[in-house]
Amino acid sequence: MIRYIYILLPSMFDGLVTTLKVFSITFILSFPLGIIISMGRLSKVKIVSKITELYIWVMRGTPLMLQIVFVFFGLPIVGITFNRFTAVLVAFILNYGAYFGEIFRGGIESIDKGQYEAAYALGLTPYKTFIWIILPQMFKIVLPSIANEVITLAKDTSLVYVVGIGELLRAGKIASNRDVSLIPLALVGLIYLLLTAILTRAFNRIERSYSYYE
Repeated sequence: MIRYIYILLPSMFDGLVTTLKVFSITFILSFPLGIIISMGRLSKVKIVSKITELYIWVMRGTPLMLQIVFVFFGLPIVGITFNRFTAVLVAFILNYGAYFGEIFRGGIESIDKGQYEAAYALGLTPYKTFIWIILPQMFKIVLPSIANEVITLAKDTSLVYVVGIGELLRAGKIASNRDVSLIPLALVGLIYLLLTAILTRAFNRIERSYSYYE
């Protein structure tokens, strides 16, 4: 059994690399996009707020798999073409940007209005107020929700198989079907559990670092 697992490791590692690429790039780009979307959602300019609200509704109201298929197979109909990996990233970033946007919006709205008044009394500009006063408190409030969303993102990377990209779960399925064994899938599950454990531990440490707000 150990020898068999050793034989499986190269293909599993290749799949894991793809999984981690999709995960890391999506997180790095969707996080700031979420902040922008939350600001658009809270904008006092009605058309901006409504367009952002429509975008969030579409992204949250349709399955991520359907969005991946639409970006890769649907957009070429109107002349917009992406390779497989880029199409996956576009779908993931737009989808998770919407989810993060709603999380951040809820966090910003939960902050007491007195914080803004105090910042104004100290002579801070709206930009500095948002960056130095509002954002740190918002992150503290929404951190558990962000952690849940990031863990979901790690598992959602398995959806990239729909456009033929060889990620971790696909590597496990291929090996399982070829060898008529559940060991490859069990190994995949173990890797996902390990990845989830690492993310959970990382967010717990981040949460403790924000304890000075308590």
